[in-house]
Amino acid sequence: MIQKHNVIEVENLSKLFGDFAAVNQISFQVKAGEIFGFLGANGAGKTTAMKMLIGISSPTSGKATVAGFDVYREAESIKKNIGYMSQKFALYDDLTVKENITFFGGIYGLSKKQIEQKRCELVEELGLQEVTNSLVASLPLGWKQKLAFSVSLLHEPKIVFLDEPTGGVDPITRRQFWELIYKAAHNGTTIFVTTHYMDEAEYCDRVSIMVNGKIEALDTPKKLKEQYKTNTMNDVFLKLARG
Repeated sequence: MIQKHNVIEVENLSKLFGDFAAVNQISFQVKAGEIFGFLGANGAGKTTAMKMLIGISSPTSGKATVAGFDVYREAESIKKNIGYMSQKFALYDDLTVKENITFFGGIYGLSKKQIEQKRCELVEELGLQEVTNSLVASLPLGWKQKLAFSVSLLHEPKIVFLDEPTGGVDPITRRQFWELIYKAAHNGTTIFVTTHYMDEAEYCDRVSIMVNGKIEALDTPKKLKEQYKTNTMNDVFLKLARG
């Protein structure tokens, strides 16, 4: 079996706001091509941790590299080598589907020819031929999320960070979204995903669970359920959250 290398390495990473430790000395690694679930209740520190890893917030202390780049010194290089999709803002509502793809392709440094090719592939794959010239605002939320994820992959990044990407969408659309995640991971992209849907933890290769700024558990879903003697990841989470 081929040993995959780590694309994210974190050691004792912390983020303080005054005396409050939003992220408190967390350590973990993520391997190439892995679907890594970063779980925790709202306020547990997972979004703060992700912001440090994607280069938009500087850590207070500790070490971290993402795609081989240091989070302190090489934040701009990190941004060029990752994709990112947030729950709240990923596409421009007042641009059409076509215009969004063109705009983000330009930001990611693709040539006009590459953008044209990627746009055709993406529109066909998602079945968006009928709405290419429609404003994104007019699309159902599920379509928006699937389009936003595909746009985050335009420049073929090594790692994609997804911050609660399925928030507010129906269960069928969530399942379809996870099929897109599986496909990207199968093609070698590393997926780093935060979610508060504990059933989605079952879809990840490994899962970390944050409680009050610390990682309290980290393993495969199967091993975590065995360790905490439960049948679901939701029960694992409840046991950890209740201490």
